Amino acid sequence: MNTEHHWTTTPITAGLLRGALDLERTERGVLPHRLPARARQQIPDGQLAMAESQPSGVRLAFRTRATAVELDVVATKRVYVGAPPRPDGVYELLVDGRLTGRASAPEGDTITIDLTSGAAQTRPGPVETLRFTDLPDKEKDVEIWLPHDETTLLAALRTNAPVHTPPPSGRKVWLHHGSSISHGSNATTPTGTWPALASALGKVELVNMGFGGSALLDPFTARTMRDTPADLISIKIGINLVNTDLMRLRAFGPAVHGFLDTIRDGHPTTPLLVVSPIYCAIHEDTPGPSAPDLSAMSEGRLRFVATGDPAQTAAGKLTLTVIRDELARIVQQRAATDPNLHYVHGLDLYGEADHAELPLPDDLHPDPATHQRIGERFAHLAFGEDGAFAAGNH
Repeated sequence: MNTEHHWTTTPITAGLLRGALDLERTERGVLPHRLPARARQQIPDGQLAMAESQPSGVRLAFRTRATAVELDVVATKRVYVGAPPRPDGVYELLVDGRLTGRASAPEGDTITIDLTSGAAQTRPGPVETLRFTDLPDKEKDVEIWLPHDETTLLAALRTNAPVHTPPPSGRKVWLHHGSSISHGSNATTPTGTWPALASALGKVELVNMGFGGSALLDPFTARTMRDTPADLISIKIGINLVNTDLMRLRAFGPAVHGFLDTIRDGHPTTPLLVVSPIYCAIHEDTPGPSAPDLSAMSEGRLRFVATGDPAQTAAGKLTLTVIRDELARIVQQRAATDPNLHYVHGLDLYGEADHAELPLPDDLHPDPATHQRIGERFAHLAFGEDGAFAAGNH
Protein backbone atom coordinates (compact mmCIF):
# COMPACT_ATOMS: atom_id res chain seq x y z
CA MET A 1 0.00 0.00 0.00
CA ASN A 2 1.31 3.45 -0.88
CA THR A 3 1.63 6.02 1.88
CA GLU A 4 1.29 9.76 1.63
CA HIS A 5 4.70 10.30 3.26
CA HIS A 6 7.06 9.21 0.47
CA TRP A 7 6.61 11.91 -2.10
CA THR A 8 7.93 11.99 -5.65
CA THR A 9 8.19 15.43 -7.23
CA THR A 10 7.73 15.39 -11.01
CA PRO A 11 8.74 18.35 -13.21
CA ILE A 12 5.71 19.82 -14.97
CA THR A 13 6.53 19.77 -18.67
CA ALA A 14 4.56 20.09 -21.89
CA GLY A 15 4.46 16.29 -22.07
CA LEU A 16 2.18 16.21 -19.02
CA LEU A 17 -0.24 18.83 -20.34
CA ARG A 18 -3.13 18.49 -22.78
CA GLY A 19 -5.03 21.41 -24.25
CA ALA A 20 -2.20 23.94 -23.83
CA LEU A 21 -0.30 25.36 -26.81
CA ASP A 22 2.62 26.82 -24.87
CA LEU A 23 4.22 26.62 -21.44
CA GLU A 24 5.85 29.75 -20.02
CA ARG A 25 8.52 29.28 -17.35
CA THR A 26 8.51 31.82 -14.51
CA GLU A 27 10.30 32.21 -11.18
CA ARG A 28 7.38 30.61 -9.34
CA GLY A 29 6.55 27.81 -11.77
CA VAL A 30 5.11 27.22 -15.23
CA LEU A 31 2.15 29.01 -16.78
CA PRO A 32 0.07 27.21 -19.45
CA HIS A 33 -1.01 29.33 -22.41
CA ARG A 34 -3.64 28.72 -25.05
CA LEU A 35 -1.89 30.92 -27.60
CA PRO A 36 1.79 30.49 -28.54
CA ALA A 37 4.39 33.16 -27.76
CA ARG A 38 4.43 34.56 -31.28
CA ALA A 39 0.67 35.13 -31.23
CA ARG A 40 0.82 36.61 -27.71
CA GLN A 41 3.24 39.26 -28.95
CA GLN A 42 0.47 40.53 -31.24
CA ILE A 43 -2.32 40.66 -28.65
CA PRO A 44 -3.68 44.21 -28.67
CA ASP A 45 -5.49 44.28 -25.31
CA GLY A 46 -5.49 43.01 -21.76
CA GLN A 47 -8.78 41.16 -22.21
CA LEU A 48 -7.39 38.59 -24.63
CA ALA A 49 -4.10 38.40 -22.72
CA MET A 50 -6.08 37.44 -19.63
CA ALA A 51 -8.43 35.09 -21.47
CA GLU A 52 -5.77 33.03 -23.24
CA SER A 53 -3.89 32.52 -19.96
CA GLN A 54 -7.01 31.08 -18.32
CA PRO A 55 -6.62 27.33 -18.89
CA SER A 56 -10.04 26.37 -20.21
CA GLY A 57 -9.78 22.75 -21.33
CA VAL A 58 -6.18 22.42 -20.12
CA ARG A 59 -5.43 19.40 -17.96
CA LEU A 60 -2.48 17.61 -16.46
CA ALA A 61 -2.44 14.01 -17.65
CA PHE A 62 -0.27 11.19 -16.34
CA ARG A 63 -0.17 7.50 -15.44
CA THR A 64 0.59 6.43 -11.88
CA ARG A 65 -0.18 4.04 -9.03
CA ALA A 66 -0.27 6.97 -6.60
CA THR A 67 -3.07 7.10 -4.06
CA ALA A 68 -2.31 10.73 -3.18
CA VAL A 69 -1.54 13.73 -5.38
CA GLU A 70 -0.52 17.24 -4.37
CA LEU A 71 -0.45 20.18 -6.77
CA ASP A 72 1.05 23.54 -5.79
CA VAL A 73 -0.55 26.43 -7.67
CA VAL A 74 -0.78 30.19 -7.76
CA ALA A 75 -4.29 31.12 -8.89
CA THR A 76 -5.22 34.57 -10.18
CA LYS A 77 -8.40 35.85 -8.57
CA ARG A 78 -10.50 38.40 -10.45
CA VAL A 79 -12.43 41.07 -8.57
CA TYR A 80 -14.80 43.28 -10.55
CA VAL A 81 -15.49 46.65 -8.94
CA GLY A 82 -19.16 46.88 -7.98
CA ALA A 83 -19.94 43.27 -8.93
CA PRO A 84 -20.57 40.34 -6.58
CA PRO A 85 -17.52 38.24 -5.61
CA ARG A 86 -16.55 35.52 -8.04
CA PRO A 87 -16.39 31.91 -6.84
CA ASP A 88 -12.98 30.26 -6.59
CA GLY A 89 -11.85 28.30 -9.61
CA VAL A 90 -12.35 24.54 -9.46
CA TYR A 91 -9.74 21.82 -10.09
CA GLU A 92 -11.18 18.43 -11.01
CA LEU A 93 -9.32 15.14 -10.77
CA LEU A 94 -10.43 12.29 -13.02
CA VAL A 95 -9.30 8.65 -12.71
CA ASP A 96 -9.67 6.65 -15.91
CA GLY A 97 -12.09 9.29 -17.16
CA ARG A 98 -14.30 9.36 -14.04
CA LEU A 99 -14.56 12.37 -11.75
CA THR A 100 -12.94 11.47 -8.42
CA GLY A 101 -12.21 14.74 -6.63
CA ARG A 102 -12.50 18.51 -6.65
CA ALA A 103 -10.45 21.23 -4.97
CA SER A 104 -9.99 25.00 -5.02
CA ALA A 105 -7.26 27.48 -4.13
CA PRO A 106 -8.89 30.16 -1.96
CA GLU A 107 -5.89 32.52 -2.07
CA GLY A 108 -3.62 33.73 -4.86
CA ASP A 109 -2.71 36.74 -6.93
CA THR A 110 -5.61 39.21 -7.18
CA ILE A 111 -6.45 41.39 -10.15
CA THR A 112 -9.05 44.10 -9.55
CA ILE A 113 -10.86 45.22 -12.70
CA ASP A 114 -13.06 48.29 -13.23
CA LEU A 115 -15.48 47.34 -16.03
CA THR A 116 -16.48 50.96 -16.60
CA SER A 117 -12.93 52.25 -17.20
CA GLY A 118 -11.05 49.06 -18.07
CA ALA A 119 -8.42 49.81 -15.41
CA ALA A 120 -6.85 46.84 -13.62
CA GLN A 121 -4.55 46.45 -10.62
CA THR A 122 -2.73 43.27 -9.56
CA ARG A 123 -1.69 42.22 -6.03
CA PRO A 124 0.59 39.17 -5.59
CA GLY A 125 -0.55 36.28 -3.40
CA PRO A 126 0.67 32.96 -1.99
CA VAL A 127 1.22 29.47 -3.37
CA GLU A 128 -1.61 27.09 -2.39
CA THR A 129 -1.42 23.29 -2.14
CA LEU A 130 -4.29 21.19 -3.51
CA ARG A 131 -4.56 17.63 -2.15
CA PHE A 132 -6.33 14.64 -3.67
CA THR A 133 -6.23 11.48 -1.55
CA ASP A 134 -7.69 7.97 -1.38
CA LEU A 135 -7.20 7.32 -5.07
CA PRO A 136 -7.40 3.69 -6.24
CA ASP A 137 -4.18 1.77 -5.53
CA LYS A 138 -3.63 0.58 -9.08
CA GLU A 139 -2.02 1.72 -12.30
CA LYS A 140 -4.38 4.33 -13.73
CA ASP A 141 -4.73 7.37 -15.97
CA VAL A 142 -5.10 10.58 -13.99
CA GLU A 143 -6.20 13.96 -15.32
CA ILE A 144 -6.37 17.19 -13.34
CA TRP A 145 -8.51 19.71 -15.19
CA LEU A 146 -7.45 23.26 -14.35
CA PRO A 147 -10.01 26.02 -13.69
CA HIS A 148 -11.49 27.20 -16.97
CA ASP A 149 -11.73 30.83 -15.86
CA GLU A 150 -8.84 31.33 -13.43
CA THR A 151 -5.26 31.83 -14.61
CA THR A 152 -3.22 29.14 -12.88
CA LEU A 153 0.53 28.97 -12.43
CA LEU A 154 1.70 25.41 -11.72
CA ALA A 155 4.44 25.36 -9.10
CA ALA A 156 4.93 21.66 -8.23
CA LEU A 157 3.43 18.20 -8.70
CA ARG A 158 3.94 15.60 -5.96
CA THR A 159 2.68 12.03 -5.80
CA ASN A 160 3.31 9.07 -3.50
CA ALA A 161 4.29 6.90 -6.47
CA PRO A 162 6.17 7.66 -9.68
CA VAL A 163 4.46 9.48 -12.54
CA HIS A 164 4.74 8.47 -16.19
CA THR A 165 3.71 10.24 -19.39
CA PRO A 166 0.49 8.57 -20.53
CA PRO A 167 0.43 6.66 -23.81
CA PRO A 168 -1.44 8.28 -26.73
CA SER A 169 -5.18 8.04 -26.17
CA GLY A 170 -5.90 7.16 -29.80
CA ARG A 171 -8.69 9.73 -29.79
CA LYS A 172 -9.05 12.39 -32.44
CA VAL A 173 -8.07 15.96 -31.55
CA TRP A 174 -10.88 18.53 -31.73
CA LEU A 175 -9.68 22.14 -32.04
CA HIS A 176 -12.38 24.69 -31.21
CA HIS A 177 -12.40 28.49 -31.23
CA GLY A 178 -15.11 30.70 -29.82
CA SER A 179 -16.10 33.42 -27.38
CA SER A 180 -16.60 33.51 -23.61
CA ILE A 181 -19.44 31.02 -24.07
CA SER A 182 -16.96 28.50 -25.50
CA HIS A 183 -14.43 29.61 -22.89
CA GLY A 184 -16.96 28.55 -20.26
CA SER A 185 -18.34 31.76 -18.74
CA ASN A 186 -20.87 31.01 -15.99
CA ALA A 187 -20.05 27.29 -15.99
CA THR A 188 -19.03 26.24 -12.49
CA THR A 189 -16.50 23.49 -13.26
CA PRO A 190 -13.89 22.95 -15.99
CA THR A 191 -15.51 19.71 -17.19
CA GLY A 192 -18.88 21.50 -17.17
CA THR A 193 -18.17 23.91 -20.03
CA TRP A 194 -20.08 23.02 -23.15
CA PRO A 195 -16.93 22.14 -25.19
CA ALA A 196 -15.67 19.87 -22.39
CA LEU A 197 -19.06 18.16 -22.18
CA ALA A 198 -19.24 17.74 -25.96
CA SER A 199 -15.69 16.37 -26.14
CA ALA A 200 -16.50 13.76 -23.49
CA LEU A 201 -19.63 12.70 -25.37
CA GLY A 202 -17.76 12.65 -28.67
CA LYS A 203 -14.78 10.79 -27.16
CA VAL A 204 -12.23 13.27 -28.52
CA GLU A 205 -9.28 15.22 -27.11
CA LEU A 206 -10.25 18.88 -26.72
CA VAL A 207 -8.06 21.88 -27.51
CA ASN A 208 -10.24 24.81 -26.45
CA MET A 209 -9.40 28.18 -28.00
CA GLY A 210 -12.51 29.82 -26.59
CA PHE A 211 -11.40 33.28 -25.47
CA GLY A 212 -13.71 35.45 -23.36
CA GLY A 213 -14.52 38.66 -25.22
CA SER A 214 -12.02 37.82 -27.94
CA ALA A 215 -13.48 35.72 -30.76
CA LEU A 216 -12.79 38.60 -33.13
CA LEU A 217 -11.41 36.97 -36.29
CA ASP A 218 -7.88 37.94 -35.26
CA PRO A 219 -5.35 36.79 -37.90
CA PHE A 220 -2.94 35.49 -35.25
CA THR A 221 -5.71 33.22 -33.92
CA ALA A 222 -6.30 31.86 -37.41
CA ARG A 223 -2.57 31.27 -37.88
CA THR A 224 -2.43 29.43 -34.55
CA MET A 225 -5.28 27.17 -35.64
CA ARG A 226 -3.54 26.64 -38.99
CA ASP A 227 -0.39 25.47 -37.21
CA THR A 228 -2.04 23.34 -34.49
CA PRO A 229 -2.40 19.61 -35.23
CA ALA A 230 -6.08 18.68 -35.29
CA ASP A 231 -8.39 16.06 -36.74
CA LEU A 232 -11.58 18.11 -36.31
CA ILE A 233 -11.97 21.91 -36.23
CA SER A 234 -14.80 24.28 -35.36
CA ILE A 235 -15.15 28.03 -35.03
CA LYS A 236 -18.05 29.77 -33.30
CA ILE A 237 -18.22 33.39 -34.38
CA GLY A 238 -20.55 36.31 -33.76
CA ILE A 239 -21.35 37.52 -30.28
CA ASN A 240 -18.02 39.25 -29.62
CA LEU A 241 -18.11 41.02 -32.97
CA VAL A 242 -21.47 42.47 -31.98
CA ASN A 243 -20.82 43.32 -28.35
CA THR A 244 -17.51 45.03 -29.14
CA ASP A 245 -19.04 46.77 -32.20
CA LEU A 246 -15.76 45.91 -33.90
CA MET A 247 -16.63 45.99 -37.60
CA ARG A 248 -19.33 46.52 -40.18
CA LEU A 249 -20.89 44.01 -42.56
CA ARG A 250 -18.56 45.13 -45.39
CA ALA A 251 -15.52 44.02 -43.37
CA PHE A 252 -17.12 40.99 -41.74
CA GLY A 253 -17.59 38.82 -44.83
CA PRO A 254 -14.02 39.16 -46.15
CA ALA A 255 -12.66 38.70 -42.60
CA VAL A 256 -14.51 35.39 -42.27
CA HIS A 257 -13.21 34.28 -45.66
CA GLY A 258 -9.68 35.23 -44.66
CA PHE A 259 -9.94 33.38 -41.35
CA LEU A 260 -11.16 30.24 -43.08
CA ASP A 261 -8.55 30.56 -45.83
CA THR A 262 -5.78 30.68 -43.23
CA ILE A 263 -7.08 27.59 -41.41
CA ARG A 264 -7.36 25.77 -44.72
CA ASP A 265 -3.71 26.59 -45.51
CA GLY A 266 -2.74 24.15 -42.75
CA HIS A 267 -5.78 21.87 -42.75
CA PRO A 268 -6.98 21.68 -46.37
CA THR A 269 -9.36 18.72 -45.93
CA THR A 270 -9.97 18.55 -42.17
CA PRO A 271 -13.68 18.57 -41.22
CA LEU A 272 -14.40 22.21 -40.36
CA LEU A 273 -17.59 23.44 -38.71
CA VAL A 274 -18.67 27.07 -38.72
CA VAL A 275 -21.06 27.68 -35.83
CA SER A 276 -23.23 30.80 -35.67
CA PRO A 277 -24.25 32.53 -32.42
CA ILE A 278 -26.70 31.10 -29.91
CA TYR A 279 -29.76 33.14 -29.00
CA CYS A 280 -29.05 36.33 -27.05
CA ALA A 281 -32.11 38.56 -26.76
CA ILE A 282 -30.27 41.84 -26.21
CA HIS A 283 -28.33 41.52 -29.48
CA GLU A 284 -30.67 39.61 -31.80
CA ASP A 285 -31.67 42.79 -33.62
CA THR A 286 -29.81 45.47 -31.66
CA PRO A 287 -26.18 46.23 -32.48
CA GLY A 288 -23.44 46.71 -29.93
CA PRO A 289 -21.56 47.70 -28.09
CA SER A 290 -22.83 45.99 -24.98
CA ALA A 291 -22.08 47.42 -21.56
CA PRO A 292 -22.56 46.51 -17.90
CA ASP A 293 -25.96 47.51 -16.53
CA LEU A 294 -24.93 50.06 -13.93
CA SER A 295 -28.28 49.93 -12.15
CA ALA A 296 -27.92 46.16 -11.70
CA MET A 297 -24.34 46.57 -10.46
CA SER A 298 -25.56 49.01 -7.82
CA GLU A 299 -27.74 46.15 -6.56
CA GLY A 300 -24.83 43.70 -6.57
CA ARG A 301 -25.86 41.95 -9.80
CA LEU A 302 -23.93 41.65 -13.06
CA ARG A 303 -26.02 42.13 -16.20
CA PHE A 304 -25.34 43.45 -19.68
CA VAL A 305 -27.32 45.73 -21.98
CA ALA A 306 -27.08 46.54 -25.68
CA THR A 307 -26.39 50.21 -26.37
CA GLY A 308 -26.62 50.30 -30.17
CA ASP A 309 -29.44 51.57 -32.36
CA PRO A 310 -31.36 48.91 -34.37
CA ALA A 311 -31.86 51.43 -37.18
CA GLN A 312 -28.09 51.41 -37.79
CA THR A 313 -28.16 47.86 -39.19
CA ALA A 314 -29.12 49.49 -42.48
CA ALA A 315 -25.70 51.18 -42.42
CA GLY A 316 -23.91 47.86 -41.86
CA LYS A 317 -23.86 47.52 -38.09
CA LEU A 318 -23.84 43.88 -37.01
CA THR A 319 -26.49 42.04 -35.04
CA LEU A 320 -26.71 38.32 -34.34
CA THR A 321 -29.44 37.94 -36.95
CA VAL A 322 -27.27 39.64 -39.59
CA ILE A 323 -24.26 37.49 -38.67
CA ARG A 324 -26.18 34.19 -38.84
CA ASP A 325 -27.45 35.04 -42.32
CA GLU A 326 -24.00 36.04 -43.55
CA LEU A 327 -22.25 32.99 -42.08
CA ALA A 328 -24.81 30.66 -43.66
CA ARG A 329 -24.29 32.39 -47.02
CA ILE A 330 -20.49 32.18 -46.78
CA VAL A 331 -20.47 28.50 -45.84
CA GLN A 332 -22.93 27.64 -48.61
CA GLN A 333 -20.76 29.48 -51.13
CA ARG A 334 -17.49 27.89 -50.00
CA ALA A 335 -18.92 24.39 -49.56
CA ALA A 336 -19.36 24.16 -53.33
CA THR A 337 -15.60 23.63 -53.56
CA ASP A 338 -14.93 22.54 -49.96
CA PRO A 339 -16.99 19.44 -49.16
CA ASN A 340 -15.52 19.19 -45.65
CA LEU A 341 -16.87 22.60 -44.62
CA HIS A 342 -20.13 22.55 -42.66
CA TYR A 343 -22.49 24.93 -40.86
CA VAL A 344 -24.23 24.59 -37.49
CA HIS A 345 -27.01 27.07 -36.80
CA GLY A 346 -26.50 28.52 -33.32
CA LEU A 347 -30.23 28.55 -32.64
CA ASP A 348 -30.17 24.75 -32.92
CA LEU A 349 -27.88 24.76 -29.89
CA TYR A 350 -29.83 27.35 -27.88
CA GLY A 351 -32.79 29.20 -29.32
CA GLU A 352 -35.61 31.46 -28.25
CA ALA A 353 -37.62 28.62 -26.68
CA ASP A 354 -34.55 27.60 -24.67
CA HIS A 355 -34.15 31.18 -23.52
CA ALA A 356 -37.72 31.14 -22.20
CA GLU A 357 -36.91 28.01 -20.19
CA LEU A 358 -33.28 28.69 -19.28
CA PRO A 359 -32.64 32.44 -19.57
CA LEU A 360 -29.08 33.72 -19.65
CA PRO A 361 -28.49 34.92 -16.05
CA ASP A 362 -26.61 38.08 -17.06
CA ASP A 363 -28.32 38.35 -20.47
CA LEU A 364 -25.10 37.24 -22.18
CA HIS A 365 -23.68 33.99 -20.77
CA PRO A 366 -25.29 30.56 -20.19
CA ASP A 367 -25.63 28.96 -16.76
CA PRO A 368 -24.38 25.41 -16.00
CA ALA A 369 -27.63 23.75 -17.10
CA THR A 370 -27.49 25.62 -20.41
CA HIS A 371 -23.84 24.63 -20.94
CA GLN A 372 -25.02 21.04 -20.47
CA ARG A 373 -27.77 21.48 -23.05
CA ILE A 374 -25.48 23.17 -25.60
CA GLY A 375 -22.80 20.50 -25.11
CA GLU A 376 -25.27 17.66 -25.62
CA ARG A 377 -26.80 19.26 -28.69
CA PHE A 378 -23.42 20.03 -30.25
CA ALA A 379 -22.30 16.46 -29.62
CA HIS A 380 -25.44 15.20 -31.38
CA LEU A 381 -25.11 17.60 -34.32
CA ALA A 382 -21.35 17.18 -34.77
CA PHE A 383 -20.50 13.69 -33.50
CA GLY A 384 -23.84 12.01 -34.07
CA GLU A 385 -24.50 9.49 -36.82
CA ASP A 386 -25.07 12.15 -39.48
CA GLY A 387 -22.75 14.78 -37.99
CA ALA A 388 -19.81 16.33 -39.81
CA PHE A 389 -17.42 14.89 -37.21
CA ALA A 390 -18.89 11.37 -37.26
CA ALA A 391 -16.64 8.54 -38.38
CA GLY A 392 -17.33 7.72 -42.01
CA ASN A 393 -18.49 11.24 -42.87
CA HIS A 394 -14.99 12.46 -43.66
